[in-house]
Amino acid sequence: MSEKAIAIVVRGTDWSETSRIVTLFTREFGKIRALAKGGRRLKSSFDVGFDLLTVCRIVFLKKSSGGLDLLTEAHMAETFPALRKNLGSLYAGYYIAELLADGTQDYDPHPVLFDAALAVLRQWNELSAVPETLASGISQFELVWLRELGYGPQFDACAVCAGEFSVPWPPEFRVDFSPESGGAVCPDCSPTARDRRPLSTEAWAVLRELSRRVDTFEHPFELPPGVRREVRAILGWTVSSVLGRRPRMLGYVEGG
Repeated sequence: MSEKAIAIVVRGTDWSETSRIVTLFTREFGKIRALAKGGRRLKSSFDVGFDLLTVCRIVFLKKSSGGLDLLTEAHMAETFPALRKNLGSLYAGYYIAELLADGTQDYDPHPVLFDAALAVLRQWNELSAVPETLASGISQFELVWLRELGYGPQFDACAVCAGEFSVPWPPEFRVDFSPESGGAVCPDCSPTARDRRPLSTEAWAVLRELSRRVDTFEHPFELPPGVRREVRAILGWTVSSVLGRRPRMLGYVEGG
């Protein structure tokens, strides 16, 4: 039985002189891996080249045995040409693709995550690819990705004891951040967090605000230059902890 879906190309490898294996993140089915027979031919039944980050409408046959699905149709829906004119935005897009390819399970649909990826790619394609815009979009997407996978970090209260943080903090009050514990940790609970790291008041405030407006890609929340590097380090560290390894593209998008 054939299935239809809207998909983002997140990985591709050559299978033969004429065919390709493509990994697609679809809105309807989540991640699928399919064989595109004839996908490398100049004249084929596909009107897309399966370049990374291409959005296409596909028809595929799902394999019941657990092998590769068979892609029968693929029609171009959207591309992001401006991303390929700026190395920073291209690396950021490839980082999104890596998280979708390696950080999700086959046939585990996350339409919210698909919409977030599409929104941030459109944002970078339409706006100037400056460090502030890229860092904001990457951070927002990471927070959606973490939340959808069940690892959304807590910033409003201690991730261990659930005690709410009062604002403004007393001068002597300090919090740490712990991916293993699930977010910001109060001073009393901090000794129990083996992977704790100091979190500045300024970075905590930005992360809390960013997590509250995480789905609002239409109006980018620019990360203040003074805390941008710390915020990126915290979120990149959290993503790496969830993946169990450091993403290959993280080194190209962290900092700022």
